[in-house]
Amino acid sequence: MTAPELAPSPFNLPEVRRVPVSRPFRWLRKGWADFDAGSAFYGVCFALMGGAIQFVFREAPHYASSLAMGFLLVGPFLAIGLYDLSRQKEMRGAARLLSSLTAWRANPGAIGVYVLILTVIFLVWARASLVTFALFHHQGLPDLATLVAQLVRGENFVLILAWLGVGAVFAALVFALSVVSIPFLLDARAEAVTAAAASVLALARNPLAMFIWAALIATLTVAALAAFHVGLIIVAPVIGHATWHAYRDVIGPRTEAAGGA
Repeated sequence: MTAPELAPSPFNLPEVRRVPVSRPFRWLRKGWADFDAGSAFYGVCFALMGGAIQFVFREAPHYASSLAMGFLLVGPFLAIGLYDLSRQKEMRGAARLLSSLTAWRANPGAIGVYVLILTVIFLVWARASLVTFALFHHQGLPDLATLVAQLVRGENFVLILAWLGVGAVFAALVFALSVVSIPFLLDARAEAVTAAAASVLALARNPLAMFIWAALIATLTVAALAAFHVGLIIVAPVIGHATWHAYRDVIGPRTEAAGGA
């Protein structure tokens, strides 16, 4: 297999590789290979968070949908422990769950800025989601039973399409800013702006591969959520580990210990 092509990077950004369009499937295989008991711990946390959102807001789907989407929008930060587990395995051949819980301390300032950015995007999305429900549902905000019944009868498809469309805009923005940025912040101790620019550049130089990667993430996440969030126990950690390997492929090794990876 030929090595990925390196492209020159302007503005002191790291070198960003162009990778084959099939590479996302390799990232998933590597993510699955990294799955272990520590990964399952994070997966259970994701599943419990998703289930708690659905239970608490079961009578207010407009809030539940906003929080569920927000949960996905901040997912790149929530998965930082998974990136660290993969990083530990790459460096030492083994990983310790306890140290991964404080992985953010490797670069707290830049990671904190990124969390702030993701939080702002989430808050704007939550407001946009609420406005979408208000605009396209003219009989007051529906409860979950009413919404499901209307969908079964073939009603309110305009509402769902509008909500998905608005969500897709925010998801695309977050994906562009975070596809490899947080692993980069963790590994290279970079600044937030540099990491964001590197992530956008990675997307620009690998549009088809990244489109496939985004489609895989969306498909697997929807399937996991459809399984009453239980699927997140496996899907969320595998995607998290795979994201680390995506970073390694696209940005390349940044630490001495991983220099020969």
